[in-house]
Amino acid sequence: MTELPRLETERLRLRPLELADAPEVQRLAGDRLIAATTLNIPHPYPDGAAEEWLRRSAERAAAGEVLSYAIERRPDGALVGSVSLSIEREHDRAELGYWIGVPYWGQGYATEAAGELVRHGLETLGLNRIYAYHFPANPASGRVLQKIGMAYEGRRRQHSLKWGEYLDSESYAILRSDARA
Repeated sequence: MTELPRLETERLRLRPLELADAPEVQRLAGDRLIAATTLNIPHPYPDGAAEEWLRRSAERAAAGEVLSYAIERRPDGALVGSVSLSIEREHDRAELGYWIGVPYWGQGYATEAAGELVRHGLETLGLNRIYAYHFPANPASGRVLQKIGMAYEGRRRQHSLKWGEYLDSESYAILRSDARA
């Protein structure tokens, strides 16, 4: 796998994650509100977890399994979150994932970043399907998925175990043919 291409939108730059991002990733992702809206972010966020996640992301990127990006504001370079595609080449599909730091919620950054990465996945990578899930308690994430053109596909009942509770997952997807329509 070659180095991840940098992607830009009007307000954002999607760039490869770097080990130097670890302190800001830990600060932002360490917020309990972030952990509550995602499946794989722990709380409390342990020391060293950001560095381990960044190393693992780089290894998976090198293997062609994932595209993980830092979401950076163009004007000031502030790291506001992360967006990724976990690629399943044998099926030409990928799972979209993202998180935005709480200070940056409600500003459209998730929609802008996710929309650009989905566009890249369908148009440049030639993926046929990109899908995503969110917990019902996080309707803002569902609105992001709708805004980027994903169709609601249903609820997976008690699909995930989070903090000792079985949670439903709302399922969305977009097909290459949807994006051309």
